[in-house]
Amino acid sequence: MFNSHRRLFLGASFSGLASYPLFGQEPSPKERNKEEEDEKKDPLPAKAVKEDAGFQPATLFLTWHKDPTTTMDVQWVGTQGETADIKVYYTSDPIPVPVKGAPKNPNEKKVNWVVCNTIIKPYPMSDFKVFRAEIAGLTPNTDYSFRIGKASPIYKFRTMPAKANDSIHFIEGGDCGINSAAIANNIMAAKQDPMFAIIGGDLGYDNGKSVDVSLSFLRNYSKHMVTKDGRMIPMITCIGNHEVLGSYEQKREKGTFFYPLFDGLYPETGYATLEFGDYLSLVLLDTGHTTPIAGEQTKWLEETLKARIDHPNTLVINHVPCYPSYRNPIGVPAKDGKSGKLGTGEGQRIHWVPLFEKYRVPLVLEHHDHTFKRTKPLLNGMPDSNGVLYLGDGSWGRIRNPRTPDCRALTAFVCDFNPQKSL
Repeated sequence: MFNSHRRLFLGASFSGLASYPLFGQEPSPKERNKEEEDEKKDPLPAKAVKEDAGFQPATLFLTWHKDPTTTMDVQWVGTQGETADIKVYYTSDPIPVPVKGAPKNPNEKKVNWVVCNTIIKPYPMSDFKVFRAEIAGLTPNTDYSFRIGKASPIYKFRTMPAKANDSIHFIEGGDCGINSAAIANNIMAAKQDPMFAIIGGDLGYDNGKSVDVSLSFLRNYSKHMVTKDGRMIPMITCIGNHEVLGSYEQKREKGTFFYPLFDGLYPETGYATLEFGDYLSLVLLDTGHTTPIAGEQTKWLEETLKARIDHPNTLVINHVPCYPSYRNPIGVPAKDGKSGKLGTGEGQRIHWVPLFEKYRVPLVLEHHDHTFKRTKPLLNGMPDSNGVLYLGDGSWGRIRNPRTPDCRALTAFVCDFNPQKSL
């Protein structure tokens, strides 16, 4: 069913996903002490900056809404007036490192800084603003330095390659929160030196109402999702129930903080695609939080997958799993005039799974259950070597003890379903 180059891509790309800290297991005291010692030896760039350096927003992060091979979005949340110059200056030139006491070299090449204007948008329920610089026209697979204004620390990022000539490696997870386990996993994730990170919903658990939690998530990500050489790791997200006031079947404005941060990628709907050159297409879905599963989203999904049927690597990301590893997949039928209730993932299994199978989606990345799951390839709900693989289920920082595996034919490793204990 899948081309051999798809299988090779997946084997290279996801080789680091199963390392245990990335799926919510809290490090032991010995491991945590080692992490702290490593940080002292290899401090993050922000820790090395003098206190009197220029503007240093604690919520600074990178994301994309257009081709990651030639663009980068620089974003932070703050207040107007914190710094006089909010323009972002960037360059691919090497930055000379000044040596204290050394005479200035008149022949030293001057750095060619390019200026990008910053747009300002409100951050709801607060006096804060979202600051966003949308940098375009970049060179693929190139290291860039940037700063905010003319006196801030120097930050770094790297554009994605134009062609997948080498392995494409990234970190993927969801259900983060702002606890110590989430921070430990951020540190471990950054040490894998990923090109980017995908967070499939439930970022900080702000529930659409807590400014403090939403900002704490950004501060944690900004501080720890930095590689040892100082490169910031871009973040790609889709919406989860804990981004929304009311969780499910809500209007867009109930995604209080999510959409002001990520409306570049999601300008009108809760679903979108992100294209990496001609080698990777991410299809990001809204599992019924601000957009119904059936109807327009399903129609869009079919058109999107049909257009990519010959694409080498089309991956789907959604928050609530089609095949949950903890919650109950079995719904409650309508009875005695009472309305029924769908089981977890049942809406997707009805409307989306047939499309995943029809259009040869190799992998669906899922979240929400706070466990680790890897199904066998599935076709028509049964194991089939030509089926779709479902991998997840979150637990970047929100930890849950899994149920005892029941060794059903459905999964290679998955927890059993117990309606009496479902959430």
